[in-house]
Amino acid sequence: MCYTFLKWGNTHTISIWNYLKQFIMKTTERILPATQNYYLEGPKPRVNELKFAWRVFIEFLNAFRVLHFVGPCITVFGSARFKPDHPYYKASEEFGKRIAKMGFTTMTGGGPGTMEAANKGAFENGGKSIGLNIKLPFEQKLNPYVHKSLTFTHFFSRKVMLVKYSYAFIIMPGGFGTMDEFFETLTLVQTKTITQFPIVVFGKEYYQPLLELIERMAEEGTINKADMELVLFTDDYDEAMNHIKTYIRQNYVLKPRKRVWWLFEPKPVSLVL
Repeated sequence: MCYTFLKWGNTHTISIWNYLKQFIMKTTERILPATQNYYLEGPKPRVNELKFAWRVFIEFLNAFRVLHFVGPCITVFGSARFKPDHPYYKASEEFGKRIAKMGFTTMTGGGPGTMEAANKGAFENGGKSIGLNIKLPFEQKLNPYVHKSLTFTHFFSRKVMLVKYSYAFIIMPGGFGTMDEFFETLTLVQTKTITQFPIVVFGKEYYQPLLELIERMAEEGTINKADMELVLFTDDYDEAMNHIKTYIRQNYVLKPRKRVWWLFEPKPVSLVL
């Protein structure tokens, strides 16, 4: 397509694209000069980056020390905003109780809401209870129902620990943080980084739109249906725990661990089970 322009009595024909390109080049200022390499004001001096890497290393090392002997865990995720009278708080407390009866350690993000409820359910029913807290300017504070706890500065190191020691996830209703953990775990399962890792998503009504979105992904071919084989959407406690038990029994063997405190790890919590 062309336009015809009259200029000084002469006819000039130029394409719309060329005209627009010339116009944009004249009117748009580049943020970065075309002939030079620039970084925005993000990276720090290299000594600062080395200090950051060291702090991350120390955070991981401390977590390895504290959590080495906590035993097999099941991690419960969910909102920090549910109060004790909320049905999802009570449901999370019931899961903590059932995890304790299985002989597993209940691990959570250590905060209030459903995290507190799961820790409470385990703590008050003879189970081990672990909380991995995070430093936040609001909302997040360590709940009192934990035998051991850690407070992290970085989300990424905290997430590694929440996955590393767990043999299953229970996803309670939650917000962005819960979705972050859920989809990161799904990605690890999808990419075979972790295998045979059962995930329970509790609250079918709450998560119905999410389930529909995941089904749409499968229809469009952006994920495989097999990627969701280990994920159970349910409202039933028994179904949820049986789903977890089935995969653990099929894929893991309990072996006693020889305890050597070569990193001066804290002694394990002694409980009467």
